[in-house]
Amino acid sequence: MIALDAALMRQIAPTYSGDKATAQAAIINGVGAVLKATLDCYQINTALRAAHLLAQTCHESAGFATTVEYASGEAYEGRADLGNTQPGDGVRYKGRGLIQLTGRANYAAYGKILGLDLVGHPELAADPPTSLVVACEYWKQRGLNAFADQDDIETITRRINGGLNGIDDRRDRLARAKAALGLTAAAPAAPAVLRQGGSGPAVVALQTALAAQGYPVTADGSFGRGTEAAVRQFQQSQGLSADGVAGRQTLSALGLS
Repeated sequence: MIALDAALMRQIAPTYSGDKATAQAAIINGVGAVLKATLDCYQINTALRAAHLLAQTCHESAGFATTVEYASGEAYEGRADLGNTQPGDGVRYKGRGLIQLTGRANYAAYGKILGLDLVGHPELAADPPTSLVVACEYWKQRGLNAFADQDDIETITRRINGGLNGIDDRRDRLARAKAALGLTAAAPAAPAVLRQGGSGPAVVALQTALAAQGYPVTADGSFGRGTEAAVRQFQQSQGLSADGVAGRQTLSALGLS
């Protein structure tokens, strides 16, 4: 496997400037120094498992730029479902770590598992190396290696987030992680013709290929007007009939047949 280190994390993360870049560098360097050893301890020991873990933590930490939730935490005050039963618990136990650990109950539970006094010292969860351990333990508790093995980003996202918030960025980070780790996925076999109104994996492959050429297309698997316009533009650039229908010649020019 390609080295699991800070250099790899930088390939996955967005590029920032100023104070945000400084904060990001500190987190990436701190996590990168212990990345391989920590992932090995949690059997996150294949390129695909590592790609999914890094993609999710990159998104959850604003591109590895923070291990502390930007909001004050006051919104969590009095949340019994989070174990916030004492005054000030909302702010005290707001989200921290690469995967935002939130609420007194979670700080207590993970502190007990890891042998850390996270209740007495919640700031420990924001320490970069510790934030990785907490994230990996969270990953383990939710059985996410099994879904990473299936390349199932949606289930992983739901188990972390409760929904599909930020799924586009998570997919982008996963694509970057896979590329950085040398993973390649065979494109789904495309039918002879793709046109407006079509949908499915073959459309995703088409949209991904168009995006790689610089066209503003989202790989959502739905062949709408935006995708048709991008196909037309690509066809014009290649000297093909610009009808917006991705047939054999267009797919071949995109490397999809």
